[in-house]
Amino acid sequence: MSLRAALAEQAMNNEALGSPFTARVLRLLADRIQPGTPLTDRMFAWQGDIGPYGDSLPLRLLGGLHALVLTGETPGLVAAYPPHEVDDVTLAAALDHALAHHQDTLNHWLDNPPQTNEIRRAAALITGGAWLAERFDLPVVMSELGASGGLNLAWDQYALDTPAGRIGPADAPVRLTPEWRGNPPPTGRLNITDRRGVDLKPMDVRRNEDALRLMSYLWADQVDRLERTRAALPLIGDWVDQGDAAAWLEDRLTGNTSDQLQLIYHTVAWQYFPAETQARCLAAMEAAGDRGPVARLSMEADDQRGQGAAITVTLWPGRKVIPLGRVDFHGRWVDWRAS
Repeated sequence: MSLRAALAEQAMNNEALGSPFTARVLRLLADRIQPGTPLTDRMFAWQGDIGPYGDSLPLRLLGGLHALVLTGETPGLVAAYPPHEVDDVTLAAALDHALAHHQDTLNHWLDNPPQTNEIRRAAALITGGAWLAERFDLPVVMSELGASGGLNLAWDQYALDTPAGRIGPADAPVRLTPEWRGNPPPTGRLNITDRRGVDLKPMDVRRNEDALRLMSYLWADQVDRLERTRAALPLIGDWVDQGDAAAWLEDRLTGNTSDQLQLIYHTVAWQYFPAETQARCLAAMEAAGDRGPVARLSMEADDQRGQGAAITVTLWPGRKVIPLGRVDFHGRWVDWRAS
């Protein structure tokens, strides 16, 4: 896929996900970006899949541009971004200036895959956790793969409003209200006794630099996402380890026993793992399932393009795969299909 095609495809995705402004930015970039600088030459020469199901190069660039806005580093870009409204000529000029004069910052953002940590994805985790709570009366050891800044390690502290009532604390500082489709959800709550996550490049959201990275990957015209993330930040602890997901999970599951449930989950992260890492993670879950109950809860893209992500739980021992439903990639709706 060419750079221009990747930018145009990401623009369509962003528009479908309710971000017309960032779609506009991406389309202007697709029309105007040219090789000839170290930054643009790097992007045009990028090896591998640069699209939304690979390295997501357009989202890396979009995050860098938003970081320039959030820090106020480029007044012209600030003036062209929400809440301001400008025409395409003004916005294009601001983008051209940023690409030409802030290459160091933008190159830094290109170095890292997007770590969206979209809190509304917790709707899938909360509902999946409620489903598990009705089947396991055990303390839960929780492990997230691709945890980024750890915002979705606090999903049990968020509230989810559903047709069956609210799941989660009544006084939760973060409240999720997705459009609900399909069957009424279960409403049980897990007893989580331990939580940790792993990421190759984790963010410590208590540090200003990492908080900036986290916020930069959110889309500038989606104010509710920005506000929701700011509300969640005080809840987050020192929960994320740096490391390879497979080695970390193998070590974490070594002592699994029958008197606890090992819950391993990931949301739109599995696609970024090399095939060897995926195989080792699955083997670790299989081996741990021989010693005690293991549940893998996943929210990931599948072959049903345009229909959100699949919510699936796999249970060991026995490796029983159970589809639970589907969810919008940003958690705007949940289609719960499990009985």
